Amino acid sequence: MKYTRLTKQQLEELHPEFINFLATQSITAEEWDALKEENPEVAEEELDVFSDLIWEGVLSKVEYLENISERHMHLFHLSEKEMKLFSVKVMNPEIDLRTQEGFGWFKRNFQSDFVEYLTASKAYSKDKNQDKFQLIQQGAVITKGELYQWFERIME
Repeated sequence: MKYTRLTKQQLEELHPEFINFLATQSITAEEWDALKEENPEVAEEELDVFSDLIWEGVLSKVEYLENISERHMHLFHLSEKEMKLFSVKVMNPEIDLRTQEGFGWFKRNFQSDFVEYLTASKAYSKDKNQDKFQLIQQGAVITKGELYQWFERIME
C-alpha cells in the first residue's frame, strides 16, 4: 500500500465509487460479501488498492496545503514543478494562531518585529504525490489557497 487506507467514514462516503471500482474488477455485491467472509485478506487488499486510487486522484489535484500550529504557519503552493513555502513564525508566546483571537492579532501585527517570515521552494522527488502525502501526514490540510495567495500579494 502506497498511502494509507481510507477511514470507515471516508469509505462510506465513497460507497458509489467503491461499487464502481468493484465492478471494474468484475466483482458483484454477492461476490464481495462472500469475499469478506471467506477470504478477508483479499478483501483487505481490495480496500487498499481502492484507497491508493482515491489518494492518487486527490493528490494529483492538490494545489495548496496549510499546516498551522500555535505559533507557526506553513503555507504550501504545490505547483507543477516545485513546492513553494511561506513560513510564518510568531514570537509572541501569548498568541495561538489556531484561535480566532490569535489569528486576529496576527492580521493586525503581521509587519511587527514579533513575526518572522521565510520563503523557500523545493523540487519534488521522483514521486510528487508521495511528497504531497508526506506533508499531509505531518499535519497539513488541503485548502483553496486563500491564505497563501494573500501572503503572495503582501510580499510583492
